[in-house]
Amino acid sequence: MKSIKVGIIGGAGYTGGELLRILINHPHAEIVFVNSQSQVGKPVYSTHTDLLGDTDLLFSDSLDFAAVDVIFLCSGHGQSRKFLAENEVPKQVKIIDLSTDYRDESDGFVYGLPELKREKIERATKIANPGCFATSIQLGLLPLAKAELLQDDIHVSAVTGSTGAGQALSASTHFSWRNNNISIYKAFTHQHLAEIGQSLVQLQGEFEHEINFIPYRGNFTRGIMANIYTRFNGSLEEAQELYQNYYANHPFCHVSLVPIDLKQVVNTNKCLIQLTKEGDKLLITSIIDNLTKGASGQAVQNMNLAFGLSENSGLKLKSVGF
Repeated sequence: MKSIKVGIIGGAGYTGGELLRILINHPHAEIVFVNSQSQVGKPVYSTHTDLLGDTDLLFSDSLDFAAVDVIFLCSGHGQSRKFLAENEVPKQVKIIDLSTDYRDESDGFVYGLPELKREKIERATKIANPGCFATSIQLGLLPLAKAELLQDDIHVSAVTGSTGAGQALSASTHFSWRNNNISIYKAFTHQHLAEIGQSLVQLQGEFEHEINFIPYRGNFTRGIMANIYTRFNGSLEEAQELYQNYYANHPFCHVSLVPIDLKQVVNTNKCLIQLTKEGDKLLITSIIDNLTKGASGQAVQNMNLAFGLSENSGLKLKSVGF
């Protein structure tokens, strides 16, 4: 098949850089332009230094929509709505937005969690990529919601790497503060709660329980570990079968029968899930890389689906291991 022509808006940040790393080696994608207002004229590898020798692309101010089949919006939250209000994107050009702006499925966007909405994504022209915490937590809960077995409040404790905060400098991303440190932020009020609740209600219409979410900043760069627990009356074996059946046809989600750790998923588009039962409580541990399955990898997964490609095309990535 012919290559999918790609334009990237906001290519200088973490998600833009990760998107470049994946698409440069994608067998069916060709990057036409990488737009960045702050880096115009500079080589892409001057910002994403690991790409030296992999590409001679330059950052540009180009918005040549006629030359592309899809654009990825990788600018900050709130910027996608502004960009689309100021620029008329032809209807034949698909849009994949990596910000929070359209995750409520407004303005014709489809929520881009393939393990929930694969068929709708395949027909979509506008896709809202999920948040990183939201992806990890939802993948830990979807099988229970599908079986209408979310019978009580949900409790989540999750930690993310520093890249989840974006590239802009702040007090809590500075190395001297973040290294050898850990902290809580946005307890019970994190912005990803809305999209998590939205998805659970779509599967389990009567779901009205609290989602108590405590997010942590970790002293590492990549990855999310979400530990989720709720009441579950069945056995551990029944829960494992439920999860294995739900994810049987989803290539990136795998249920482990032994303990899991973050290095297994860093630099991959995988989500690994492990279940533990104690009394009437089911503990669900869900791990992803916040920059791949939590952002750019999932965006490419959505592109693959929207253009009729194999879902894992360009995404057979190996973890760091050690």
